[in-house]
Amino acid sequence: MKIKQAKKLSLLVIALGFSCHAIAQQEPQFTQYMFNRMSYNPGYAGSSGSICATLMYRNQWMGFKLDNPTGASKAGYTPSDLLFTFDLPVKFLHGGLGLTVTGDYIGYHQNIAVNVDYAFRMFWGEGNLAAGVEASLLNSKLDKEGLVGGDPGDPLLNNLGESAFLIDVSVGVYYQVPSKYWVGVSVKNLLGAHDDNIHFANARTLYAMGGYEYTPSMSPSLKIKPSFMLKTANLSLFQGEVSCLLDYRNLVWGGLSYRVQDAVAVLAGVHWKKLHVGFSYDITTSNLGAYKSGRSMGTIEAYLRFCFKPVIPAKPGTSYGNTWLL
Repeated sequence: MKIKQAKKLSLLVIALGFSCHAIAQQEPQFTQYMFNRMSYNPGYAGSSGSICATLMYRNQWMGFKLDNPTGASKAGYTPSDLLFTFDLPVKFLHGGLGLTVTGDYIGYHQNIAVNVDYAFRMFWGEGNLAAGVEASLLNSKLDKEGLVGGDPGDPLLNNLGESAFLIDVSVGVYYQVPSKYWVGVSVKNLLGAHDDNIHFANARTLYAMGGYEYTPSMSPSLKIKPSFMLKTANLSLFQGEVSCLLDYRNLVWGGLSYRVQDAVAVLAGVHWKKLHVGFSYDITTSNLGAYKSGRSMGTIEAYLRFCFKPVIPAKPGTSYGNTWLL
């Protein structure tokens, strides 16, 4: 009975891996998307006017474990993501450059992506408008030896490869009025790159994001920051998320987020000089949630962000003195 249950759970993780990755690789999901805009939209690169580095980690569906009665070396991964971004403004390029490195793990798939971004920026109205382009290199690996509950004689599994490299392109438009609002639209994986060796394909994903900053006149030390994100993969899978943060004197912040038919999240963080630290906890509301199935204890996420503006010393001026006047 226990072995039968373990096989069902294992096949569920396999199904998640194949449905999200082997058929169409979905982009990693982050609750704190408002602090991670460049990974969704290359037009964001350099928009802060500072040199910034961000590190983010997500562990999804904690407590969802698979028994391993067959003694296999691995029993698959529940979704987890590790992300690093770096971007800076570059004056002579009239915009900014960015780098994103992502490690995405789900089921028996391990995906490592390296993205390089360029955004061209110009003043438009009250703010600035940017158009960005991104070049991506993705390495996908399938751990066939770790599969539990599969048929060793299955010709589909036996004919699958174990790794593939894909090259893709993304584009985005981003507009912001500093300290007021921001909005962006992007298409990730525009080429829909695929590899038949492991039956793997990138899903073309459309994102629409935006946020607003409001300071109550009766409480100028507070800032209310609502934001949203809408996305669709191949125009077949749709998801929406809305969030609202309350910031106190740019020192501490907290808020709530809701992802439709998936989770309610609590967010909190602190700003300390040039360092930003944030955390979030997702309460799963789908059938995987603890109060429905007892399988998932939720999702945790943490991020670190460090930004600074380089100090460029001014060139010493050349002065001429007239000693006769002194």
